[in-house]
Amino acid sequence: MKHAAKSCAAGRTGGEKFEKAFSKGQGMRRKILLVDDEVAVLLTLKAVLEISGFDVDTATSARDGKLKLRKFQYDMVITDMRMESEESGVEVVKAARAAAYQPAIAMLTAFPTDEDGWQYTGADKMLVKPMQTRILLQQIEKLLETHEAKKAKVAGDPAAPGKTVKKSAPKKAASKRVGTAKPTTKK
Repeated sequence: MKHAAKSCAAGRTGGEKFEKAFSKGQGMRRKILLVDDEVAVLLTLKAVLEISGFDVDTATSARDGKLKLRKFQYDMVITDMRMESEESGVEVVKAARAAAYQPAIAMLTAFPTDEDGWQYTGADKMLVKPMQTRILLQQIEKLLETHEAKKAKVAGDPAAPGKTVKKSAPKKAASKRVGTAKPTTKK
């Protein structure tokens, strides 16, 4: 996390682009819940994300994180893997998966497992700490984008990336008839 603090101080957070878009009314601040029992990590990540344009809530335990998940709505949840117990992070992930608003979920750990070993947790992404701020923000943005696209596709949003809008048969026939009628002339 030392890299995060240095990058923040230098203003290289990557949030400038977001802040410009937000100030022009092109977007809303996305809300993230951070859950970690290490207060130094929690406060550093919170500062990095807030400087980058996110609205951030924090929780210092799995219990507190689960309460906040029920009380508020988040676009993303980032939780430490090990807190009060070895399975604390998994408990937070399960609570986030059960939320009706379906947030993106990232598991944060200083002790990464093998490449795919973390996927049993139900998280969308594994973030390994410490990490450079720029890389962290890129991974969060990418996860939010892919998660939002997936939610839109499931919801049947015609604007979802990779989804084509098909015309129904009556609409196709109607669009073929428009402009093809022969002009009638009066005698």
